[in-house]
Amino acid sequence: MHFELSEEHRMIREAAREFAQELKPGVIERDELAKFPFDFVKKMGELGFMGMMVPEEYGGAGMDALAYVLVLEEIAKIDASTAVIMSAHNSLVCYGLNAFGTEEQKQKYLKPLASGEKLGAFALSEPEAGSDATSQHTTAIDMGDYYLLNGTKNWITNGGNSDIYLIIAQTDVEKGHRGINVLIVEKGMDGFTIGPKENKLGIRSSDTHSLMFSDTKVPKANRIGEEGFGFKFAMKTLDGGRIGIAAQALGIAAGAYDLALAYSKERKTFGKPISEHQAIQFKLADMEVEIEAARLLTYKAAWKKDQGLPYGKEAAMAKLHASEVAMKHTVEAVQIHGGYGYVKEYHVERLMRDAKITQIYEGTSEIQRLVIAREILR
Repeated sequence: MHFELSEEHRMIREAAREFAQELKPGVIERDELAKFPFDFVKKMGELGFMGMMVPEEYGGAGMDALAYVLVLEEIAKIDASTAVIMSAHNSLVCYGLNAFGTEEQKQKYLKPLASGEKLGAFALSEPEAGSDATSQHTTAIDMGDYYLLNGTKNWITNGGNSDIYLIIAQTDVEKGHRGINVLIVEKGMDGFTIGPKENKLGIRSSDTHSLMFSDTKVPKANRIGEEGFGFKFAMKTLDGGRIGIAAQALGIAAGAYDLALAYSKERKTFGKPISEHQAIQFKLADMEVEIEAARLLTYKAAWKKDQGLPYGKEAAMAKLHASEVAMKHTVEAVQIHGGYGYVKEYHVERLMRDAKITQIYEGTSEIQRLVIAREILR
């Protein structure tokens, strides 16, 4: 077992760390104004961060899942909104097309996505179907050489600014989950409209929208996989997505810890830095232990994916633990800062707000426990 990063991985992490510092000056304003970071998304494309695990022949960087996790962690330390834009694009869209798309689909859609020329979104959740992927009310009726798409998708990350969307829809209700398909939909198709941007608690500069389809014609050539492959596609894609969410949560927690540690050495009470008070030392020690445990779980899940080994349980474990650590210890970071922690300029209150969503998207903490239990009880 090796616990040291390779030279290549260290270089990738350093590049991400340098990029993350560019995000910091305007991060508070973007959060307040819910302003999408267009320029930084473009820069991520130039750095190879928008198609990290896609082969170079399709415009990607050809890196592994561990490299992807390292980059996400560093970006999320500073700006979780930019991290989630990158994560959804990589884990859910590029991965799905690369793993299951046809050569024609890869040439037409994956290449511009992996290079960062275009942005992608994955649409599974609905008003009545969040974590329950089998209850799809969005329908894709087979009309011969095309599908007629009708329905609504909710809580879609990158929903407003994407060019390409992967839509999960029910084609044959009688077949249940075996009658679900995944379709590639382009912005601008007739009958496809985008709802208002959600006004969120956290990750405010990422855009989250509802998508509405009314008799949208989607060519049969835009179906990914065989007829009825949609449910399997969603489940396989979400496993990788959980690694991305774990990395985001890890970064949020680590970013809050770094700020709390630095502040504890500067802030003085009773004539000495608060870091010398045992109560603060206990908090910092707990943060260090639990964040490092989350890091090891996340890196292990990424490593198993890279080795071609089953990683569903490990991804769920990493997502569960890292998200709970992020929520717990961003709160502690605010506490260590005292009154200053409640003020935006110290950043920790934003990280606390950003942390909460990591317990919700890609399946709630309760869903992760069900996934883990199902695996260990087999």
